[in-house]
Amino acid sequence: MTVIKVLPRGFGCNSYILTANGSDAVIVDCADENVFYECEERGLRPVAVLLTHGHFDHVGGCGLFYLNSVPIYCGENEKEYIFSSENRSLFGGVYIPEFKIYKTLKGGESITLGGIEFQVISTPGHTVGSVCYVADDCLFSGDTLFRGNIGRTDLAGGDFAAIISSLKKLAALDGNLKIYCGHGEETTLGYERANNKYVKY
Repeated sequence: MTVIKVLPRGFGCNSYILTANGSDAVIVDCADENVFYECEERGLRPVAVLLTHGHFDHVGGCGLFYLNSVPIYCGENEKEYIFSSENRSLFGGVYIPEFKIYKTLKGGESITLGGIEFQVISTPGHTVGSVCYVADDCLFSGDTLFRGNIGRTDLAGGDFAAIISSLKKLAALDGNLKIYCGHGEETTLGYERANNKYVKY
């Protein structure tokens, strides 16, 4: 599996384009429409978008994927929140594009998309329905876990106790997974177990 990191233009998340065969692509979070065009430039056909959560900086490119009939997935407890007035009113009511969720995913569920098997991990705390995804030896942590830090819990749907519980779940995963975060640089699960005070909380 190849992981292509797409940096945001302006304020947005890290977006990731994953391909196992060099032709199909699965996107984990999409900050803006540039992610769709990056797929086009690389000759990759998007087959799915996986959202870690529904804040505007992670869904800004969903409208274009939706218009091009690419199915969009999120955690089962996040769908209602994504389109809620409380989410849309965050950060001064920034624009959230129009799109629909094709299917919601449960924690513990596995799904194969584009030839890649994803394990879904329910990780509430940053938002009520945040999820992380494990594929091969990679963990896509959204805004649950950063290098040396964690996502904020002071926004609607945030819960500090819940995110600490979610971090314990991640720390218990097997192996030294490479972590692709929603913001900032990559890290490893081993590094976070040893150095992140929240993971050791």
